[in-house]
Amino acid sequence: MKRIQVVPTWSFRDSSGNQLNPQLFSLLRAIHEEGKLTAATKKAGISYRHGWNLLNTWAAFFGVPLVELQKGRGAHLTALGEKLIWAEQRVVARLEPQLESLTSDLNMEIHRALEGVSPLLRVHASHGYAVALLPDYADGIQLDLQYKSAEEALASLSRGNCEVAGFHLPTSVISPQLIESYSRYLKPRVHKVIRFITRRQGLIIKADNPHEIHGLQDLIKPEVRFINRQKDSGTRVLLDEMLYQQDIDSQHITGFENEEFTHSAVAAYVASGMADVGMGVEAAARQFGLGFIPLEDEYYLLVCHHRNLEQAAMERLLQNIRSPLFQQAVMQLPGYTPDRCGEVVSVDSVLPK
Repeated sequence: MKRIQVVPTWSFRDSSGNQLNPQLFSLLRAIHEEGKLTAATKKAGISYRHGWNLLNTWAAFFGVPLVELQKGRGAHLTALGEKLIWAEQRVVARLEPQLESLTSDLNMEIHRALEGVSPLLRVHASHGYAVALLPDYADGIQLDLQYKSAEEALASLSRGNCEVAGFHLPTSVISPQLIESYSRYLKPRVHKVIRFITRRQGLIIKADNPHEIHGLQDLIKPEVRFINRQKDSGTRVLLDEMLYQQDIDSQHITGFENEEFTHSAVAAYVASGMADVGMGVEAAARQFGLGFIPLEDEYYLLVCHHRNLEQAAMERLLQNIRSPLFQQAVMQLPGYTPDRCGEVVSVDSVLPK
């Protein structure tokens, strides 16, 4: 069955209620990438004349041009043009978890209305690039994927609100507080852990690294602006623990209080020039053409009640993530590997005591 996607679009209106064509964003992105209006209009799938009219219309709307055209030098975005495309990227990245959860809800309702409904599997997990692949490889099951923090996902599993929860553990930097937090929900006699992927976390920086950032100690440089993750995210927990171990006071980090809610939102924030560095996965950095300084590998794990392993939906999920097609898709993500993906292990084997 085909899946429906929920895609956000922008709407601009002036004080008179006049609405302008959001197709401009596709054209601005293409100009940013191609550097020529002729190539950009072709990439955006519109005529040169239509592209020219769009630019003029929007320039009149904002009162300043969005693109500079110079003979022999092609087309370049003005400061406002660049701010517009990066603002769009940040908004879309920030809304990713909510939009993908809404997409899951919509497809569930469509699936229920059809004959021959497949087994249902509710998965609550923190947002990530590899987890986001699951719906595309949910062969033979209805996958209800809802994004929550790791602790919220584990609490949902404990309450019986889902069959599978996703959480993550650093491979080496594991604080006693994190172990205690997870131990409240993970019971060795009750639950089984499914190995999923390993992902690389680190510092997301400008490609040319103008501030010569090489590690966490450089975050306290007065000229360096940081963008953080929200307090209940696994990335934030990992960062706080590494700062503690390296005796770095977060109060000396400019922008530490500024938070985003996804890896891609952090990367978009840095790419837009609003920050010089953020913490996230390598895939987010590469998505926006940014540099990356690896700091720590992290296991992304799934957990379920041991009885659910015998259910048809769970068996299909395991088949899907063990398939070469899914694992090849994971390997296409920078910094991601499907190590032992689909292997069922005990809680004690992954959670230190």
